[in-house]
Amino acid sequence: MSARDDILARVRAAVINDGGRLADAVAAQAPVARAYRTTGEHSPGSPEAIEILVDRLVDYRAIVHRAATDAELARIVGELLAEARSVVVPPGVPREWTGALTDGTDVVRDSREDPRSAAELDEVDAVLTGSRLAVADTGTIVLDGEDDQGRRAITLVPDLHVCVVRTEHVVHLLPEAVTILAAHPTRPQTWISGPSATSDIELARVEGVHGPRTLHVILLG
Repeated sequence: MSARDDILARVRAAVINDGGRLADAVAAQAPVARAYRTTGEHSPGSPEAIEILVDRLVDYRAIVHRAATDAELARIVGELLAEARSVVVPPGVPREWTGALTDGTDVVRDSREDPRSAAELDEVDAVLTGSRLAVADTGTIVLDGEDDQGRRAITLVPDLHVCVVRTEHVVHLLPEAVTILAAHPTRPQTWISGPSATSDIELARVEGVHGPRTLHVILLG
């Protein structure tokens, strides 16, 4: 018997013969002190939080745009997708966001009730979604499956993702985001930190392997 097998055997025996004492001991322990910050010094949507988010996104090779109104956002979307043959859009995306698309761009609707297959999504050039929130400190955008974000598949298959982040939904620290997301713990979450990228043992970066190769982020507000 190896040392590993011996240790695991002892653990199994202890659990079996414990008689519930281990669970009682764990329950009796004092709460673990949480010394980390739960809120940042920058309030949600503040210029300081936005500046940090933009810095992180650019460092991750995302392309950041600013829009003050829905009309300005629609213009940016139209410019970004001017050469796209098709774009998949979840049901909750406001129709004015796609109002400036050219006649040559086909808008593909996708919903849980009427989902596109992976093969169909693979034929789509781009995806346009909203987002639940963004974390400035980590440069992370979170989608949680709301109607303006859609199914996870639509943001994983197309090669280009245009993601709209409302500035009031930008929080400074990760614990703030977790608190907000905890209100709906069963929603499927997608955490995005820049375009999809990976690297091999020689640190050669390859983009687009596990998701969109290009990420455009439009900060609205």
